[in-house]
Amino acid sequence: MKLAEALQERADLNRKTEELRRRLTNAILTQEGEEPTEDPKELIRELDEAVLRLQKLVAAINKTNCMTRAGEETLTEIIARKDAEIVRMSILRDLVETAGQSTYRARGTEIRILPTIKPAVLQQQVDRMAKEIRRLDNLLQETNWKTELLL
Repeated sequence: MKLAEALQERADLNRKTEELRRRLTNAILTQEGEEPTEDPKELIRELDEAVLRLQKLVAAINKTNCMTRAGEETLTEIIARKDAEIVRMSILRDLVETAGQSTYRARGTEIRILPTIKPAVLQQQVDRMAKEIRRLDNLLQETNWKTELLL
């Protein structure tokens, strides 16, 4: 199995466990004298199977990410760098929005609020970061489809 396929299966299992949570919540209580819409014991059995598979899959994905290199870095290091850039970019995007807001003054004598950094300068940084994030994501995707999952 390719790493990319394992990542897709992990996403499916995460969706399945959330669906099972919802179904269990609906089936755990029923009116006296009524039968539940689904057997909670069967749903718990399905949940246990899905969580066990997810556990094994995540361990294999993490092992593969730690052992696989793309250039000078492991996939784990690339993922960490990409995630950090996303956090940083999100904050800078908020700053661009804040710095770009104009403050209304009713009279010319009121205090004027000005940005300490030009929004255009921040936006250029955000654009460069977005490009780098896309590059890292493409590198990860390409590597994921070429790499066999380590068990």
